[in-house]
Amino acid sequence: MKNIKLVLEYEGTNFSGWQKQEGLRTVESELEKALNRATKEDIEIIAAGRTDKKVHALGQVINFHTNADNIPGDNYKRLMDFLLPDDISIVESKEVDRDFHARFDAKRRRYKYIIYNRKLPNAIYRNFSFFFPHRLDIEKMKYAALDFIGEKDFTAFKVTDKNIKVNPIRKINLVHIERREDFILISIEGNSFLHNMVRIMVGTLIQIGAGKIGKDSIKEILESKNRTQAGITAGAEGLFLEKVFYDL
Repeated sequence: MKNIKLVLEYEGTNFSGWQKQEGLRTVESELEKALNRATKEDIEIIAAGRTDKKVHALGQVINFHTNADNIPGDNYKRLMDFLLPDDISIVESKEVDRDFHARFDAKRRRYKYIIYNRKLPNAIYRNFSFFFPHRLDIEKMKYAALDFIGEKDFTAFKVTDKNIKVNPIRKINLVHIERREDFILISIEGNSFLHNMVRIMVGTLIQIGAGKIGKDSIKEILESKNRTQAGITAGAEGLFLEKVFYDL
């Protein structure tokens, strides 16, 4: 049995997220459908992480096991191009060790968030950035972002769901913010992320940049462990899963 690793990119606009859901178009369901056709098997995918509705990926990683010995690992990249819809592309495929696990072996994940920051919206980038029409002070945002760095309790930066118990401790290695003309690009890298954590972090930074939250407030928000103390949840359309890191 082979273990195949794929690195893929997709536009999340017309997907109801990553995870299979009956009656809905999802990235996972489209991938499994294509892999089933390619291998003539019922393939189950293991993904590095799940993305929500309208969230994009530039470097999502999956693996799957197959008995299709007639397909070399590096051939899936070309083969899947004929079987997948236009909003999913395979950028790398190869056979890996049988024990490789796309989720559990991941060491770090990096997300990119794009804010479109001018007075009027842009028709071209509406599905690939979060439009914010008011001036943002990125120096304040950079200053505040430093307080995210390290291993901390991010309860205040996750979706509140009393029925789901997860460890809120996460380690953030990097928050980089830069302006390129009308775009503000935010890169956030960490070991793993809570549901909507990146979007709430970005929404809080946006409100700091807009002067609605103080630039020294991040520590206090983290210590509060209260979602209502953090900022808005920034739109899904501006978020990209950029890269997943492994010790390979």
